[in-house]
Amino acid sequence: MNEVKYAQPGIITGALASNPAKVLRNTYLLLSMTLLFSAVTASVAMALGLPRGGALLLTLVSFGLLFWVRRTEDSSMGIVAVFAFTGCMGAALGPMLSFYLAMQQGPTIVMQALGGTALVFLTLSGYAMASRKDFSFLGGFLMTGMVVVLVGALANIFLQIPVLSLAIPAAIVMLMSGLILFDTSRIVLGGETNYIRATVSLYLNIYNLFTALLQLLGVFGSDD
Repeated sequence: MNEVKYAQPGIITGALASNPAKVLRNTYLLLSMTLLFSAVTASVAMALGLPRGGALLLTLVSFGLLFWVRRTEDSSMGIVAVFAFTGCMGAALGPMLSFYLAMQQGPTIVMQALGGTALVFLTLSGYAMASRKDFSFLGGFLMTGMVVVLVGALANIFLQIPVLSLAIPAAIVMLMSGLILFDTSRIVLGGETNYIRATVSLYLNIYNLFTALLQLLGVFGSDD
């Protein structure tokens, strides 16, 4: 964060740096801190026994905070907004983690989901950085895929089709993997110059990837 310089009060010129290496470094630094902060808030939520209703409320609050992040992403207040957003997202994950940890193979499932998420993210982001390939061509496909998954998830609330319940998280894993390539490529090639915005994008990719893997592993690891 020492790359940040102030041209005028409250404006982060470092967030709009034209040097992709600086943007990438600041993004990964902020990303690591927000992931750690999310882990802390998730632990607090589990310790307090946050109910599912509370998790839903925090998720809705997170959507509101995301708008705050977008409005302040070019200012020093954007850092505060990012931590508020990721903190709420982490706390909202608490009840889900408590549910899976209560299963017979719960701790193993959670650790496998964490390990799988780390492996996918580090492998794909490392490939995007090393190859310096332009993955912008994935944009249309990924957007269409997210719309299809959203429609399928909403429909399955009423249909309750077991196969669809398994296909949706599997599709999310594929989509988030593509988005990791897409977003990392944009940073490396200079298409994304705001590290606050880049951090939020990668954070959401990791968050959704982890929850989808958790659901898949929970299905295969259950005794039902």
